[in-house]
Amino acid sequence: MSAGEDIPEAYAAPIAALAEEMARHGRARAAPVREVMALLGDRWTTLLLIVLSIGPWRHAALRRAVARLSAEQKISQRMLTLKLRALERDGFVLRSISGDVPPRVAYALTPLGEGLAGQARGVVDWVNAQAEAIHAARAVFDAAEGD
Repeated sequence: MSAGEDIPEAYAAPIAALAEEMARHGRARAAPVREVMALLGDRWTTLLLIVLSIGPWRHAALRRAVARLSAEQKISQRMLTLKLRALERDGFVLRSISGDVPPRVAYALTPLGEGLAGQARGVVDWVNAQAEAIHAARAVFDAAEGD
């Protein structure tokens, strides 16, 4: 089907339903569905959500834990702060500051964040369960591309 062709009749109703759903929830760049899915697809956010699902963390300890678990073995202070602020902005993370001197800053998931972390963990678990099939599909594809 080229760009100039009409949508096949068999697909017209599902496409119309999808368009209606997208119109209800927003298609703009700032729509929650687009921004949250983009967050989950980045290098750090899903890992942060899963680590934060363990419990509250101070910034430095969270940074060390994420570094230990990530393939990169490090996350910059700036990147961690940016990701935490994005999660805080959307209501997934709560930043708390103690009255101590010096103040102690800790991060924890909100109930909304716990829900998102659970969903993200479900996707991670599904991908891990399908890893063998994914590797096999990649091998078939790569072999065909090599011809």
